[in-house]
Amino acid sequence: MQTLADVLVGLVAALHAYILVLEMFLWQRGPGRGLHGFDPEMARATAPLAANQGLYNGFLAAGLVWGLVADDPTRFQAQVFFLVCVVVAGLYGALTANRRILFAQALPGALALTAVLVAR
Repeated sequence: MQTLADVLVGLVAALHAYILVLEMFLWQRGPGRGLHGFDPEMARATAPLAANQGLYNGFLAAGLVWGLVADDPTRFQAQVFFLVCVVVAGLYGALTANRRILFAQALPGALALTAVLVAR
């Protein structure tokens, strides 16, 4: 079960690293604009906000990677803390921005969190 938990944590970390790249570097290009259906003008206007969000997603990814490489008890504590942050951010985003965030962010985080807690 520990291996499954580690794989899920790694996938959530990779997802948030991808979100960092998307929001910080690709926002005004096809992948970023296509995510929300923005025209070039709207993508340009919202790019600073997206970059800020991307940076926070990078912090989540870094924390999850830390949770994968640290020794216990830090390993377990970091994984639980950052996965709870992912789930809370996903729930908030689903309620305030786009319902897809529930499935793209909160659900993977919740599955990984469940695996981490069960593996403990």
